[in-house]
Amino acid sequence: MPWYLYLAIKQLFPTGRRFPFFTAISVVSVSLGVALLIVVLGVMGGFGYQIRAMITDTEGEIQIKSRGLISDYPGVVKKVAAVPGVAGATPYAAGMLMVQYQNKPAFPQMRGLDLASIDRVVSLGKFVRIGSLEALDDDSVILSGGLADALGVRLGAMVDIYTPLMLAKKDGEVILPRTARVVGILEIGHQQLDSSTLYCTLRMAQDLYGLGRDVHGINLRVAPGAREEEVAARVNAILPDEVRAFSWRDSFADFLWVLQLEKNMMMFVLLFVVLVAAFLTMSLLLVLVLKKTREIGLLGALGASRRQIALCFCLQGVGVGVVGTGLGLALGFTVLHFRNDLVRAITHLTGGQELLARFYQFSELPEHLENRDLALIVVSALVLSTLAGIIPAVMAARLKPVEALRSE
Repeated sequence: MPWYLYLAIKQLFPTGRRFPFFTAISVVSVSLGVALLIVVLGVMGGFGYQIRAMITDTEGEIQIKSRGLISDYPGVVKKVAAVPGVAGATPYAAGMLMVQYQNKPAFPQMRGLDLASIDRVVSLGKFVRIGSLEALDDDSVILSGGLADALGVRLGAMVDIYTPLMLAKKDGEVILPRTARVVGILEIGHQQLDSSTLYCTLRMAQDLYGLGRDVHGINLRVAPGAREEEVAARVNAILPDEVRAFSWRDSFADFLWVLQLEKNMMMFVLLFVVLVAAFLTMSLLLVLVLKKTREIGLLGALGASRRQIALCFCLQGVGVGVVGTGLGLALGFTVLHFRNDLVRAITHLTGGQELLARFYQFSELPEHLENRDLALIVVSALVLSTLAGIIPAVMAARLKPVEALRSE
């Protein structure tokens, strides 16, 4: 081991003595900065990851929409299913309804499912908490958990469904509400979907909205390893101009752009925390240079080169960065692991648990840290800590041995 590396380690972590104040303050400041970046970027990345998972788990990666209705949907499904990269396709119908149970009204979003093909695109059955998706037929519905709680509905209850067609009477025709049995209660984990969604068969949805044999759209599942944008382009190449395929990124482009902007701004702001820690390390190293002036002069008198003296102090900045980054990663990932427990404790004390769930739209605080974000955090902390040691190192290297030995 080179002597200057050994000396740098000994000055940072001396043996047989109490942990030096300089090292403790520098390491703690870097650790807190890194941990803060890990927690914030992990949670911000979790929102984007959870939204993607929610979309693909309930609608697939690609959605085919038309300016009006899609007619002859079996032919369209057969055509797009043959496109390379498409693993499955299922039609759907969607719209607003009024549901009433024991004089309690609600206005959920309806999703009409094609039971013959839904499993090729989404695994909706795994979200059914009570009942089962297999029990769904043309005379029954599945309600989201929040909707069922709001209406006071239990499994097996009969609900009345009112369609918007009731507002458009023709030739004195009267449309009566449709009665359906609740055969399942579903929870996805997204507050909005879990609070106001009704699932029924595609045939029931077509009857409620008077669609005949038409549908509102077709959801596609992309084969593993295929890119959504490339598959969507291939699908668009075989579709007429009035029917277009959109990847989930295209459908939520504005929202995802805002989410990414918030994430980038948070990282830009929080990097200043690490920058402040680097300035603190530099200040403490400058003080150390002033305290060790005579020792630096002695090293020069013993034959140490300016480069070796500079490395001795520069490596101390590197050491602070390595240790601080390691502790920061451990602290950050620990906080992320217990994030929901911490949130529940805080909201329990402040009484804002329901408000927090309504604001974030998720039943739990999501977490997902991408590898590039983790690499950027580690590299930034190490680079800033290394730069913090350069100025004190240059200052120490410029000291002349004779003048340094005369220093009091």
